[in-house]
Amino acid sequence: MAVPKKRHSSARRDKKRSHQALSAPNLDTCPQCGETKRPHHACAVCGTYKGREVIAIKEEFEE
Repeated sequence: MAVPKKRHSSARRDKKRSHQALSAPNLDTCPQCGETKRPHHACAVCGTYKGREVIAIKEEFEE
């Protein structure tokens, strides 16, 4: 069974992992309500996509 002859240094190991960092998701603003939303997705607040309502959102009742 193959076994490495020398140990890899920590710098070499960390260079390999430099591309594995997580990045923040891209966000757009909804043109209807101004809230942030994911691009190419319907707005979770007002339920619109490309200017038309695609999801019926329940109205909150004020008591």
